[in-house]
Amino acid sequence: MLQTTPFHSRTAPLVRAATWRRWAGYQVASAYDPQVDREYAAVRNAVALIDVSPLYKYRMTGKDATRVLDRTVTRDVARCGVGQVLYTPWCDAAGKIVDDGTLHRLDEGTYRLTSAEPNLRWLHLSAADLDVTIEDESARTAALALQGPLARAVLEQVSPADFARLRYFRLVQTSVRGIPVTISRTGYTGDLGYELWIEAARAIEVWDALVEVGQAYGITPAGIWALDLARIEAGLVMLGVDYHASHRAMIEDQKSSPFELNLGWTVARTKGPFTGRDALEAERARPGGWRFVGLDVEWETFERLHRDRGLAPAVPTVAWRTSAPVYHGRTQVGYATSGCWSPLLKRYLALAHVHAAHAAAGTRLRMEVTVEHVRRATPVTIRALPFFDPERKRA
Repeated sequence: MLQTTPFHSRTAPLVRAATWRRWAGYQVASAYDPQVDREYAAVRNAVALIDVSPLYKYRMTGKDATRVLDRTVTRDVARCGVGQVLYTPWCDAAGKIVDDGTLHRLDEGTYRLTSAEPNLRWLHLSAADLDVTIEDESARTAALALQGPLARAVLEQVSPADFARLRYFRLVQTSVRGIPVTISRTGYTGDLGYELWIEAARAIEVWDALVEVGQAYGITPAGIWALDLARIEAGLVMLGVDYHASHRAMIEDQKSSPFELNLGWTVARTKGPFTGRDALEAERARPGGWRFVGLDVEWETFERLHRDRGLAPAVPTVAWRTSAPVYHGRTQVGYATSGCWSPLLKRYLALAHVHAAHAAAGTRLRMEVTVEHVRRATPVTIRALPFFDPERKRA
């Protein structure tokens, strides 16, 4: 039996095409309209309201909370100030990623860690013999992503916080029409955006306040399909799609290190011992054989392959999440993991794992595509990620 999020009474009547999906045991909307266009446009041109409550959320308190997190994640938690947010993966002893998420420092001895999959046991193993309390607050904390260039304007109408001064990856504990909330300047769209963390019992009140004020700014509830398009444009990895959790992988080739996912910048060089440190330092000295890159599909050839079959080019209206081989000549040198047609950039894009020797920006390769049941290969060019990185995101 799927659970429903604290916003279900508001989201359910809006899902016009029954496009529900499963996320962490919850029922959430893939899209509210039959097509994703309007919801995606709100992310990039106005403001979108996205229910992200199924994220796992762990509250960690106590005098050793910082030590526990420092021995668990790859970032230097001791240098994280109160009110700061860190994006971080955490790894097994071999330096392969278990999961990734955001770490919020709420006060001197309190943190919230979010993740895509359950990690309570992993955190308890890291906390052995230390003074820390770890609580799973996933069900009692609702989460909303308010994303888009007008997101700040909407928040300023309902909250007293000074959002003009709230920096990228910082948070503020404030209120929305008197309801206590924590608001972080974070998101999964690669755009100006915020995430609101709310007591589940008062989630509907916050939703209603945002929708009421946001109508003047074009606020639009958006589902996972719109979020997927935006995160690919932003070059953001997705667990279970672009990489596998190391403890769920069936073979070694299904595992990835932070360096192999373009996340080497998250691996602290100077902090004390943490799980996977020795393996990651060895990899830093002798880089592995894989890189995570963007692929830009050459439109002219893609169009010709369809025209030769008497067809117009078939671009996906939603992001795909399947493996597509990538070749150099006739030799496979990688594989794409997800891709989409970018409505904003007007380009067909993909995210891919490619052998390091062929991963330099500007390198031309070929990616497998299927045209009328026949497998073909179309030229692609390696692009540095992200594809889309607007100044407003950090400004």
